[in-house]
Amino acid sequence: MAITASMVAELRAKTDAPMMECKKALTEADGDMAKAEELLRVKLGTKAGKAASRVTAEGVVASSIHGTTGALIEVNCETDFVTKNDSFLALANAAAKLVAEHQPADLEALGALPYSQDGFGPTLEDVRKGLIGKIGENMSFRRFKHWANGGQLAGYLHGTRIGVVVEFEGDAVAAKDVAMHVAAMKPVSLTSADVPAELIERERSVAAAKAAESGKPADIVAKMVEGSVQKYLKEVSLFDQVFVKAADGKQTVGAMLKAAGTNVKGFTLFVVGEGIEKKVDDFAAEVAAQVAAAKGA
Repeated sequence: MAITASMVAELRAKTDAPMMECKKALTEADGDMAKAEELLRVKLGTKAGKAASRVTAEGVVASSIHGTTGALIEVNCETDFVTKNDSFLALANAAAKLVAEHQPADLEALGALPYSQDGFGPTLEDVRKGLIGKIGENMSFRRFKHWANGGQLAGYLHGTRIGVVVEFEGDAVAAKDVAMHVAAMKPVSLTSADVPAELIERERSVAAAKAAESGKPADIVAKMVEGSVQKYLKEVSLFDQVFVKAADGKQTVGAMLKAAGTNVKGFTLFVVGEGIEKKVDDFAAEVAAQVAAAKGA
């Protein structure tokens, strides 16, 4: 059977596989579209071809906490639409449980763990690749953290885009409140002393530039800069921040914890897409390239 360019284009639209691979599959299947699609799914891990190179700046944060064992993971995809897909959400929640249960060393070790879903498997990585084909979007495990050191854990998910785990000793309700506070106020450290030096220097340089514009004497400018830095440190340090649920609007997180007899040892905050540079596609150029490829097929 003659393989036409329109048949190749149709198969490419269905599978997102490279043009020449589509042509080969159709030739092997003697023009049977369903059979050719199946051949590509087996050969290329479904739509992993083009989709696997696309930027995944959307996604979800999932958590799994059982007693003193827990995990937080960010799983990315390309569009907000897929973050509501049941299969994608099942993958994210399963990955969080696997991290908590097995404490993998890295993303590669996580992907190698046994897991089956939607007819894909036998590993988590196989399911990820399978869902790329089923859903038609790239998706990736970006980062995770796990805990199994015997300390108390409190978690909070704000929707699916922000996740927090707090390590603490003391009252679970107070710790949960702190997790919610972290999600809302996004501190960078527990105390002022823990704020990374590069962040302080960046704030100092900004404050210095602003203070210099005032035209005031050098000693006054120096005091203005130091005042700005101290204000910044209080704004980004968890214990110095005003607690979001403070009845008087003044009580700090540190004071609330002291009153509750609770000690927070650390916190981890994941915000979906944080630090990922979103790629803006040149749609016209992409269409032109596909047309050119179709003519050459």
